[in-house]
Amino acid sequence: MSQVEKLYESLKKLQEPKGYFFNPDKDLVFDLLRGLLTNKERYGYMSCPCRLAQADRDKDRDIICPCEYREPDVSEYGACYCALYVSKDVLEGKASKVQVPERRPRELMAF
Repeated sequence: MSQVEKLYESLKKLQEPKGYFFNPDKDLVFDLLRGLLTNKERYGYMSCPCRLAQADRDKDRDIICPCEYREPDVSEYGACYCALYVSKDVLEGKASKVQVPERRPRELMAF
């Protein structure tokens, strides 16, 4: 089993009981999981692969996956910003996910 597959199984077991499900697009999910693993190698932590990390755990704390924006994003839009996690309704096709706007304050973003 690859590292990506192991991470997939591990996170699935941890997150589904909390009401967070992987996007049904498994190719997208595996690409994002590879990004998380790459960031773990680079920085020592799994920062969101859809955001620019600053390579400083304290500055990036809010974007360490699952990021602190996931809960409000999934609640309001049916998916998190990078669409790794979706709501049960989106997973089951009862709702469609929409593009999620960035919630992270600009002053925390790396430029």
